Amino acid sequence: MIWPVKDSLYSPEYKKVLVRLIELRAQAGLSQRDLAKKLKREHSFVWRIETGRRRLDIVEFLWLCQTIGQDAVAVYRKIVQDITR
Repeated sequence: MIWPVKDSLYSPEYKKVLVRLIELRAQAGLSQRDLAKKLKREHSFVWRIETGRRRLDIVEFLWLCQTIGQDAVAVYRKIVQDITR
């Protein structure tokens, strides 16, 4: 499948990424502030990611998954499955 070139930050696919990451953070029992503290970042860093105002790069995705106790590969695989259904 060839994906059209568009701004992914505002796409339905990227929204699924954000929803999944928010769910995983909540399941870990962490608030945005808790997660930011564990990442040694300001609260607004997590807020901007979760609201789609800041793009999450792949390395940050890895760090975020590790911080909430999730395997980044498994999380990514699940997100890809959700997007490609």
